[in-house]
Amino acid sequence: MVDSEASLYFNRDLSWLKFNERVLYQAQDARVPLLERLRFLAIFSNNLDEFFMKRVGYLKRVVSHAVPAVGADLVPPEQLHLEIREIVRKQLVVREEAYEKIKAELGKNGVSFEKWENLTDEEKKWAKGYFQSKVFPVLTPLAVDPSHPFPFLSNLSVSLGLVLQHPKSGETYFARVKIPNVLPQWVRLEPKLKEGSHNTYRLVKLIDLITENLGELFPNMIVQSVMPFRITRNANIAETIDDVEDRLDMVEEELRLRRVAQVVRFEHGKPMDASMFQFFCKELDLTEIDLYQVPGEISYDPLNEVASLNIPSLRYPPHTPVKPVAFREEGRDIFSIIRERDVLVHHPYESFNDSVERFIHEAVKDPNVLAIKLTLYRAGENNPIIPLLIRAAEKGKQVVCVVELKARFDEARNIYWGEMLEDAGVHVVYGVPGKKIHCKTVLVIRKEGESYRFYSHIGTGNYNANTAKQYTDLSLFTSDKRVGNELIEVFNFLTGLSLKRSYTKLLVAPVNMRMRFIQYIKKEIEYQKNEGNGHIIAKMNSLEDPDVCDNLYKASQAGVKVELIVRGFCTIKPGVKGLSENITVSSVIGRFLEHSRIYYFRRGAKDPLQGKFYIGSADWMFRNLNNRIEVVAPVEDLTAKEQCWHILHTMLHDKVLAWDLDSSGEYTLRKPDKSDGKGVHEELIKHYASLSGV
Repeated sequence: MVDSEASLYFNRDLSWLKFNERVLYQAQDARVPLLERLRFLAIFSNNLDEFFMKRVGYLKRVVSHAVPAVGADLVPPEQLHLEIREIVRKQLVVREEAYEKIKAELGKNGVSFEKWENLTDEEKKWAKGYFQSKVFPVLTPLAVDPSHPFPFLSNLSVSLGLVLQHPKSGETYFARVKIPNVLPQWVRLEPKLKEGSHNTYRLVKLIDLITENLGELFPNMIVQSVMPFRITRNANIAETIDDVEDRLDMVEEELRLRRVAQVVRFEHGKPMDASMFQFFCKELDLTEIDLYQVPGEISYDPLNEVASLNIPSLRYPPHTPVKPVAFREEGRDIFSIIRERDVLVHHPYESFNDSVERFIHEAVKDPNVLAIKLTLYRAGENNPIIPLLIRAAEKGKQVVCVVELKARFDEARNIYWGEMLEDAGVHVVYGVPGKKIHCKTVLVIRKEGESYRFYSHIGTGNYNANTAKQYTDLSLFTSDKRVGNELIEVFNFLTGLSLKRSYTKLLVAPVNMRMRFIQYIKKEIEYQKNEGNGHIIAKMNSLEDPDVCDNLYKASQAGVKVELIVRGFCTIKPGVKGLSENITVSSVIGRFLEHSRIYYFRRGAKDPLQGKFYIGSADWMFRNLNNRIEVVAPVEDLTAKEQCWHILHTMLHDKVLAWDLDSSGEYTLRKPDKSDGKGVHEELIKHYASLSGV
């Protein structure tokens, strides 16, 4: 048995770093097309940026408040920060090794990354002309001297730090040149400049182009040393402004504070001048734990530009979502289809445009629709749903949009959308104090004869057409009156003062969701004792709620088979003798981002399809069950149940993209044989295409 309460769990932050390591593996996997491997390098790096902004920012704050231990494993925050640093430094070495291999392979396939010294004289002449016409006018060199204070450094911006010397006085100065992100970060050399080259795309970095032309920015000055660098600021600062009453003002103030927040990471190239390095440490209040000398690129995000090159042979085969079978019948409105039976749609295999967008579009144009109510968490850019809601308001329909302003890193965009909707006459509500609105729900109220009928959409993903092409999510459409009635109560809670707690169909956090999930887990223990076939399958993004984990441990000890599919971090320990021998944990990482949540409880049924299925927006995390507004709905239509079962079965048996977690916290990639295909994502693409006759 385990020795202490803390040893029951993995640390969530170290588990998250394991998840990102699995993402990094995609950049090393020879089965992944080359440009996609390059994109995975960018995804790994962007994930790490957010981790430092949120989690390392949090750790630095709790250290400053002398908090003795954090997490379910009760680790001292200083110790955890040091462990994170050591793991990340090792991962950066692996990232650079993967990058070098990818570059070498791309060079054999028509894409070369050129260093300045390898350019011909003619190419250098062309590049200097490009610098003069396209780059030089955009740059703003900033010096530091008695009349120029240390410049403001924006979060995640790449800069060059310079030590300059006056040729006559010999005095030295510090200067900073920000690399403008409004320009392409990779410049394609004119193909005609190097005849006979087999490489169609010959690329040079913008930062190299600027470095080689610094004399144009500082005429007659001597450039003694140059060091590229980038800072990461703490994004976890909300607690400093919790007393602000107006939610909109609060978020706008948080965005302002975030611009000047504490630096939590300083990434840099090899220092060429010790005095410049010391200067940064003093001005930014840096200690050794904040410093990361980065091999390779300072920022990997620009690699998305290269990954987007139109070279089909180096990318995943194009995927076009199919129209859901249930919505293919010509001449029928979507409401008549949903009246007949519930419909479950699986994105991105099935089209978001032909399901969710169509649902809202038809609600807008239908004269019998009286009201549309919707929650908005991450809307993204150019969201087609926003104009639809505006049009509905202009038609005189009652339109309510609950906008979550504190969707991390989407705050500014959500403020913009909220104000646009308000200006058009939409009733906009900016959330609930102290609770983040994370549920994905639409409610359409339609007059049919002398009565009203409610049409509901409950999803696992955001109302965002762009992410719907890359994230796997589920959409449930139903005209079940009980679901509709309870969704009305959810919206009344979000927009008013409803205190309803007696939800029977829906699981609503923080009202009844935790209690019901734990009841279902305990019920499986009873079924295991009485029937011998206790079985739980749960698919989610992350798992760390101690209460849920404790009950899963009890279920395992009672003999219940517990199969967990957790994409990201997972604090539960599977396969520990006497504790969790009947728990397995797998993680699927691949072409699409696994984002759907499915919860299955067999409840003693001989036929597995007679068990309970739920889908919704919530993970089994403390924050989802306690501090967020979440909605999870039952899947009761037999066809929809079969669909859920097929998804779970396919993922559990995948041998190409799935990793298994062991009791020590290590993940092992399953080993496929020749008959195992290309993995769950390609298998599901084929499956839905075959259903649609494509």
